Amino acid sequence: MNQRPLILGVSGASGLIYALRVLRHLLNADQAIEVVASRASYQVWRAEYGLTLPGGGPAQAQFWRQQSGAEGGGKLTCHPWQDLGAGIASGSYRTQGMLVVPCSMSTVAKLATGLSTDLLERSADVQLKEGRPLVLVPRETPFSLIHLRNLTTLAEAGARIVPAIPAWYHHPQTIEDLVDFVVARALDQLGIDCVPLRRWRE
Repeated sequence: MNQRPLILGVSGASGLIYALRVLRHLLNADQAIEVVASRASYQVWRAEYGLTLPGGGPAQAQFWRQQSGAEGGGKLTCHPWQDLGAGIASGSYRTQGMLVVPCSMSTVAKLATGLSTDLLERSADVQLKEGRPLVLVPRETPFSLIHLRNLTTLAEAGARIVPAIPAWYHHPQTIEDLVDFVVARALDQLGIDCVPLRRWRE
């Protein structure tokens, strides 16, 4: 297990299944993960699953682990969105980088303009300023010109943009197969290969 944790940010975009599949694969691969879910993501939990996300700490960690269906022993730590004093808010706190999935256009806009109004945004801003990997998985369609310009700004600043666009050459049979293609490609940007995936010409 890599001793440096990976930060997983979950914003208020639709598509919580992407975050759950990321957690499932990383925990099963014994990765250390620090989760921060934005305030808006609590509404998405209610809308997509009819569930209430606990406020943070061990209760939220247990909730995420249970909902992801992970059976591995990876370490999972959860932070309240408003805790700007958490370790992941500091550049001196060493991590593998950060993955924001799903990533809302509101989060994209704030990151592109350097705003840090919660722990998720601050943690992502830290990755950029420290030159660490920041991978964003936007889940929106269509993109407006404003969205595209904000994404371009972040790409120019060093972020990797991996839209939630699956492929079909691996012959997906389930929704999870489609989701896992995007998850695998996002984790590829971090040098993590833990998702069983039939890759091109394999």
